[in-house]
Amino acid sequence: MNIRERLLALGEPAYRDFSASLLPGVEHIIGVRLPALRRLAREIVRGDWRAYLRSAEEYYFEERMLQGMVIGYAPCPVDEFLSLTAAHLPKIDNWSLCDSFCRRLRPAEREPMWHFIEPLFLADGEYEVRFAAVTGLNNFTDGEHLDALLRHLGSVRHEGYYARMAVAWAVSVCYAADPERTGAWLAGESGLPAWSFRMSLRKILESRRTTPEQRAEIRRLGTLHHP
Repeated sequence: MNIRERLLALGEPAYRDFSASLLPGVEHIIGVRLPALRRLAREIVRGDWRAYLRSAEEYYFEERMLQGMVIGYAPCPVDEFLSLTAAHLPKIDNWSLCDSFCRRLRPAEREPMWHFIEPLFLADGEYEVRFAAVTGLNNFTDGEHLDALLRHLGSVRHEGYYARMAVAWAVSVCYAADPERTGAWLAGESGLPAWSFRMSLRKILESRRTTPEQRAEIRRLGTLHHP
């Protein structure tokens, strides 16, 4: 069987319907579970994965997700990884494809990817912005990058819902990583638009990592600070 035939064989109608309920407007879903997709991606990477990517089909949702997973697993030089990433980003048109493509980076990939995502916070594409924010929250809440990541998050002006939600999610992860620095940024001139500011506070309050004392401070901040 070819890759498409294998994906179709792995599809589950009930899981397809569940996935469709989470992805309004997304068509051509087969219903393949993530662990099965990851197993197939790892199998492809053990062979001629470059040939697969050159000829991979894109009609089905899972076909594009599989491509992203193969790029993530592929043992290739950093420059090639970034080139493959840049080529794949235009294929992303929903939050699930985006978030499955964002992963924890290998050490050698960190700084090159940081420089890659910096301009994407101001990109025109909703999922380019989301890719930058989700890659940031997965990899760059460390002491070295936190302040710069917060500045980039504060600079986002994209009106797309999934871009703005990614910003709020990323701010909440920054807060979990360093409540003092992120709290001071929120209390000062964060630059966040009003909706993003309020949603960031909400995401922080929803986090299980937030202490009762921190929740009280975030609630106070929400009543006093109105960007």
